[in-house]
Amino acid sequence: MMEPIRDSLWVWGHEAGSHNGQYNLQGISRMTPAEGAYYLGVPNLIMVTYGNHPEPPFETRMRALSPLKRVVWSVLGDSSSSRDDLPEVLSLAERFPNLVGGIMDDFFRPPDAQGAISRYSVADLQRLRRRLCRGTRPLDLWVVLYAHDLGLDVQPYLAQCDVVTFWTWKADDLAALEANLPRAKALARDKPLVLGCYMWDYGAQRPMPVGAMERQCQLGLDWLKRGEVAGMIFLASCIADLGLEAVEWTRRWIATVGDEPLEGTA
Repeated sequence: MMEPIRDSLWVWGHEAGSHNGQYNLQGISRMTPAEGAYYLGVPNLIMVTYGNHPEPPFETRMRALSPLKRVVWSVLGDSSSSRDDLPEVLSLAERFPNLVGGIMDDFFRPPDAQGAISRYSVADLQRLRRRLCRGTRPLDLWVVLYAHDLGLDVQPYLAQCDVVTFWTWKADDLAALEANLPRAKALARDKPLVLGCYMWDYGAQRPMPVGAMERQCQLGLDWLKRGEVAGMIFLASCIADLGLEAVEWTRRWIATVGDEPLEGTA
């Protein structure tokens, strides 16, 4: 039996209210990650620490996500987070079988004075991946790659990861999405690539135009059907209750296409 398209869709989750008062967003969001997944009709969630929140232990939050099909939890949160949550993630994996991986957010950066382009070295990643594989169940290591990272020497780092998520920070740059995807795939090589789709233009701090949202979703769906990408992620749960046009369009789109069978998944 073929899997439905929605089984390849993910919600990017942050603690409720994480983006309140930021990025020129208006209104107060109170939606939790679990509620965001339910509202969008998506069975998979990526839970990421933002500004060092939430703080461990995470068991209560993970229990709320236990009805979901798959969960990936950040071992390295966003750029404003400094904590290493690998021990917590490994502990959660022992009790929650739907936890399938750990993700590193905002991993790459412009070269610093020493030429470093990442938050961890390749050797650090090798040690991290070994620890993920030594647990009760092997967990996949996910990483965030932005379109503006494509000119960096990222391949040695991506080689240590299991899944690469690919994001375009500014909506205006989505015009180059069709040209950039093959570049990202060439860097990821044999790793599954998952397309990240913002529902707010964080780079320009303004609403995501519905036309741009529609375009990235349609491209993502076409690539998913052809096996060019392994899934799609919608960011983020903590803006899903603000009445944003792009969010509401995405919700209707998922309801329309979500139950269609994805060929090649029998």
